[in-house]
Order: sequence, then C-alpha cells, then structure tokens
Amino acid sequence: MAAVAALGMTATLAGCGGGAGGSGDVTLKLVAADYGTGEANKSQTYWDEVARSFEASHPGIKVDVTVYPWTDVDRKVAEMVKAGNAPDIAQIGAYADYAKAGKLYSADQMLSIPTQANFLPKLADAGRVSRIQYGLPFVASTRLLFYNKDLFSGAGLKAPKTWDDIASDASALKQRGVKYPFALPLGQEESQAETLMWLLSGGGGYTDDVGSYDIDSVDNVHTFDWLKSNLVDKGLVGPVAPGKLNRAKAFEAFTKGDVGMLNGHPTLMEEAQKQGVDVGMVPLPGAEGPTEGSMGVADWIMGFKQNGHRIEMGKFFDFMFSDKNVIEFADKYDLLPVTDSASASMESDPQFKPLRKFLATLSSAEFYPVGKTSWAQASESIKENIGKAVEPGANPESVLQHIAQEATAAETAE
Repeated sequence: MAAVAALGMTATLAGCGGGAGGSGDVTLKLVAADYGTGEANKSQTYWDEVARSFEASHPGIKVDVTVYPWTDVDRKVAEMVKAGNAPDIAQIGAYADYAKAGKLYSADQMLSIPTQANFLPKLADAGRVSRIQYGLPFVASTRLLFYNKDLFSGAGLKAPKTWDDIASDASALKQRGVKYPFALPLGQEESQAETLMWLLSGGGGYTDDVGSYDIDSVDNVHTFDWLKSNLVDKGLVGPVAPGKLNRAKAFEAFTKGDVGMLNGHPTLMEEAQKQGVDVGMVPLPGAEGPTEGSMGVADWIMGFKQNGHRIEMGKFFDFMFSDKNVIEFADKYDLLPVTDSASASMESDPQFKPLRKFLATLSSAEFYPVGKTSWAQASESIKENIGKAVEPGANPESVLQHIAQEATAAETAE
C-alpha cells in the first residue's frame, strides 16, 4: 500500500540494487505533494527531516526530495515518467495507471514483512491491482457529519441519526434564517466524495460486491431521489445550487457559522474551532439509522522500477513507516495514520482525543475504487454530471445511468 527483508543488508550490498559504480552510494529521487497551507507548515520541512534522519542511519543512501503543490504534483510525475526520468519514489494521488503499465515494484518486492503487514487491511486492499499491492497508503482521512452546536441548540435540535432527521432539522434551521441548513457541495471540486458519502448512507456505493461499477443501482437512485425531493427541492441546501457549490466554499461557510450541517473531515474540525464554531460530529446519518461505515480517502506513495533501487527504497519505506514518522505527519495536517500500530498509538494518546471519532471509522471505511485505472475517468464524469441529478425537473436515475455508462466504457477500454 512484501517479502524482502532488506533491513539487515549492508550499505555495500544495497549498491546491488542499482547503485552507481558499485560504490554503494545511491541517491533516491523522491517527489511528494505539499499538504501545507503556507511557509509555516510546508511539507518540505517534514520530508527534509525524514530524509536527513534516514541518511544518518543508512550510510551510502541519499534521499533527494522535491515537493510540488497538489495542483501540480500528479502532472509533474507523469511528465517525468513520460520523459524516461521517473523518480524512485512518488507520493501522489493515484498509482493504478503506473502499476498496470508495469512501472512499479509491488509492495512485497520492497518492504519488510512487518512493514507490509502493519498497513490497515482496508488500505492495503485499496492499494491492489489484480490482487497485488502496488500502492502504499501514505495518509488517510474519513468523514463524519458536522453540525453547528450553537445553531442546533438555538433551534432545540438534537444531532441527526437518520435522513428524516436531517430533513426535519434542516427545515427548522431554515425557519430560523440559517443560510445553509444543509450544505451539499456537488460542484466539480470534490463531488465524487460527497456523492460516495450519500451513496454509502443509502446502502449503495460505486461498485458492487465483486468490484464492478454499479453507479446506477436501485439503492443509489433511491438515495438521489431522496436528496432531490427532501432537501434540494424544498430549498434546504442554501442559496447556491449544489452543482455550483464546491467543497471549499461550503467549508468556508461552515467556519463562518453560516451552515447548520455538512459532511466534513478532520482538517475542517480544527479550522472551524479556530473560528469559534462549536462543532458536533456524528456518523453519517442513513436511511434507517447511522451509517455503519464511513467514506475514506487515501493518498499514495509508490516505488518506480526504472532506476532499479528496489532494496534501497525498501529500506527507506521501512524507515518512513515507523510510528514516529507516520504519527508526526498525520498530526501536522490533522489526518489519519495508515498503519495498525500508529492508529493504536494515537487512539490511546489523550493528545489526539479530537481525532478518535475519525480513527474509529477508519477500519470500516469504504474507499474509492482506485485500483481501477478507469477510476480517473469515472471520477471526472461524476464531478461533471452529479450536480445535474438534483437540478429542478431533473431525473436522478437518468443522470446516474449516464455516469454509469461512461464509467463502464472507460473500464471496457482499458
């Protein structure tokens, strides 16, 4: 997200993995994404510390780190690979295309057995293509329903547990003049996430039990019929049409106290609290009660074959996935760890009490079908079209059928 136990090998032997001139000196090129919001919390600082610490304990292996903004990093890596200049390690948003093209080492070709076995099972599974793990989970997050406690208290409301609760609470909040009783961001920024949360709460999802696309299933159509009829058509989602509302704007409105409810993640929790919003968080309400699983999102790190540095990369990954490094990064950006041991450590540490509700949902979270190379195209279709499903006069079933057809066509074309 590994049966080569590389940790005990000497630096000289590590040179057999592809070092120049047989000297044992190898430089690993690492490209990563920047999770920071400014100079104070840029990711380059984290990676430089990890690299220097690794080099100190692994003579003969250097790590050259380049960090790009999220808006650029996937494209930069794609350009490097196309030019025949792949990095050794890339920490980006998707791995499946590179795995299917035969450009990546599998996890068991790089990692020690303890490191590979320590990934949370759901995340390890999400990193597989044709049942082989190529994507190493780097960091994760899950989603809960957020509500503004002060607005709820003022309206005499309790936290919602069901869809009907959401509808009745939103109606009460609207009567009290709340700008966005329920913020529903189905704009192009990240509507594939908002959509999946709702599909899961209705008993559906993007794929069926055997992993085939099932976007226009009966459960999914019912979910969007309900959304349109009970929230959107009744004017309970605020002044911006869901298809025009991006997640960032919805989150910003929540931090200003203008939103009664919305689906959110850990980073929003801290930002809202900084702005003085008293945040309540509960599992995603479902048709009959709280949803048992949550939606999870993971970012990925992977090792490219081109330079032949399999053994050295394995050493670096074993070091990088230590609890200290995993927890440090998760803590820095209010995200969740990807390993069993780091998750257990954070759950038992009072410092991370605000994250416990998110940590509790991680082991049962459902992730995007990122192991499909067609997922990128399917996701784009969702982002472009899903907002149309709740427009006035729209037929949600026909919109979901259109998305399903595009997803299936993309998969067939692989």
